[in-house]
Amino acid sequence: MSAMYKAIQVTKPGEFATVMKPLVDPGPGQVRIRVEASGVCHSDAGTVEGSFPISWPRVPGHEVVGRIDALGSGVQGWAVGQRVGVGFLGGSCGYCEFCRNGDLVNCLNQEFTGIHSDGGYAEVMIAKATGLVRIPDDLSSADAAPLLCAGLTTFNALRNAPAKAGDLVAVLGIGGLGHLAVQYARHMGFEVAAIARGSNTAVLAKKLGAHHYIDSAATDPAAALQA
Repeated sequence: MSAMYKAIQVTKPGEFATVMKPLVDPGPGQVRIRVEASGVCHSDAGTVEGSFPISWPRVPGHEVVGRIDALGSGVQGWAVGQRVGVGFLGGSCGYCEFCRNGDLVNCLNQEFTGIHSDGGYAEVMIAKATGLVRIPDDLSSADAAPLLCAGLTTFNALRNAPAKAGDLVAVLGIGGLGHLAVQYARHMGFEVAAIARGSNTAVLAKKLGAHHYIDSAATDPAAALQA
């Protein structure tokens, strides 16, 4: 196994560099991952442009799929060779007030992948074990990666909504998030109305599972939803 790996890092706002980094062992509670795919998310622009407080250089990427190749001390429930994903939320602490109340998203000690720690624009990355999710073998890495940001965002919005199966759900915009929201909503049993500007998105929206398509450039969406 090579003692070095390739990474694409941001050395200062707006400036990329391809570099070779030394392979390091994961620390306590961490795993080392051989990256198979890393999505490119709009939020990565915040890292690239220096919009967040960042210590340079930094490797972006928070839609990461790969296989564990080393475990740090104290890691339980994960194994070398296991296929995993890492999203924007890099792992909760488990002991702050929010974690103790089951609100892991708002963990006071949460680190953001690609901002506080190096992300997936590399052949290898280090991640907290508490920030991992299992990736099934029948889902390709390229298909799985975007689900770790846009997919989680839209799925959790629907899962936590007061709407019930059979209720009408409107999805505004059929882009990076919206195209996933339409599919989730249809499979969760909602009546789905897709809303976008222009008629050219109608075919895609219906193909994804929307029952209705509303062209907001030609129709008042609020009136159409209440018709």
